[in-house]
This record gives sequence, C-alpha cells and structure tokens, in this order.
Amino acid sequence: SGCNLYTAALSTVVESITWETNAVLAQLDVVMNDIGVAFAKAFAMVAGFDKDLAEIVGLSLGVSLSAVFIAAVIGLPLGAAMALFRFPGRTVIIVVLNAFMGLPPVVVGLIVYLLLSRAGPLGVLGLLFTPTAMISAQIILVTPIIASLTRQVMDDLWREYEEQMRSLGAGPARSLTALLWDGRFSLFTAILAGFGRASAEVGAVMIVGGNIDHATRVMTTAIALETSKGDLALALALGIILIGISISVNAALMALKGTARRFAYE
Repeated sequence: SGCNLYTAALSTVVESITWETNAVLAQLDVVMNDIGVAFAKAFAMVAGFDKDLAEIVGLSLGVSLSAVFIAAVIGLPLGAAMALFRFPGRTVIIVVLNAFMGLPPVVVGLIVYLLLSRAGPLGVLGLLFTPTAMISAQIILVTPIIASLTRQVMDDLWREYEEQMRSLGAGPARSLTALLWDGRFSLFTAILAGFGRASAEVGAVMIVGGNIDHATRVMTTAIALETSKGDLALALALGIILIGISISVNAALMALKGTARRFAYE
C-alpha cells in the first residue's frame, strides 16, 4: 500500500515536470519564431527601402547628430577650460559636470517640456513636439558627457606639456586650442560616447517630441510604441536596425580617426 502511494506520488511529480518542460519549450519556440520573424522583417524593410522606416531612421540620425555636434561645440572648449584654468568654484563645476553625466532622461525631458510648454517662458517659440525640442533635450544630456571626458583628456595633456608651454610664453588661454588639436584623436572617444547616449535616448525625446508619426517619431520611440502595442516582432526588427546603425556610425568615425591619424604622422 505504502509502495503504491509512493509510486503514485512519483508519477504525479514526473507528469508535472513533463508538463512544465513542455510549456517552457513551447514558449521558447514562440520566442524563437518571433526572433526569426523580426530578422525577416528587418531585412525586408532594409532591402525594400521602406519609406516609413527611412523617414524614422533619417529623423533619428538628424536629431542625434545635430545634438552631438552642438554639444561638442559647447563641451569641448568647456571641458578644456575646466582642465587648464584655475578659479574659485572650479571644483564645484567639475563635480556638477560629472554628476550630470548620469542625468535621468525623463527629468531632462520634463524640464525642457516645462520650458517649452505654452505656459512656460519659451512657450511663445512654439517648439514643443518638434525635432528642435528633441535636439535641445539631447544637447542637455550629451554636453556633460563630452565636457567631462574632454576635461580628463585635457588635464592629462596639460600636466604633460604645461612646463613646455609656459617656457614658450603660452599660458592656459593660448594653450587651449593647441592642446585640443593635439588631443583630437582621444577626443573622438568623448564624441562617440555622446553619440551613443543620444542615439539610445527615448525618455526625454518621448516627452518633448510626443512620438508623432511623420513628425517626431524616431527609432527608440517607435520601438517603445510597437512594444506597447504588442508587435514584438516589429519592435525587434527596429531594434536590430538601430544597433546596426549605431555600429556603422561608430565604425565610420573610428575609420575616419584612423585615416586622420595616419595622415597626421606621415
């Protein structure tokens, strides 16, 4: 009797494990099918030069590259100045810049939204829910990254060349441009880091851009939208394309850096 009870219990456990295993395998099969469909959709959209996809990709690159360019124009000299000049409050500014490297995107989006909203101080410009608002938010996010990384590079260069520069009669102000040029190859890393932050941004651009179709919809916000709609295959396809674009842009910039380095030392 006891043996029969033990056998029955064991059989129940085996059946339960078998059922759970089959369920897991079925879910895995669904996931693999979704991934396969995602790859198929991604290649089909790219190969077919899908109009909507091209529009989204073009806007994404336009917003991110514009934000990185403006942030570099601000961040490179700002970071260099923080490294070369000594003045009261310098340490506080450096701490703030370093802290702002981790700014929460949704907080930045909220601040820009309040500034550009109809009741805000810049509401008369009518920039809310436009690419300009998205670029503005990304500039705020990217500038501290470029400035902080630039400061570190320039600080190392200034430590190395300070005595030589001063012996030539060049103080920090006259040395700034020369050191920026000398460290241009290392500063590519700062710009790439800024582009990575900008291209992956979703929270701030969603708030200030509104994810409006044919107006402010970029790759990241489109992925969020398709995921919320349950179209996981299309979301994965867009994600694959986004990763491909990010790798391509970084590879192109690194190739440009290598070519410039070779010509510089020939």
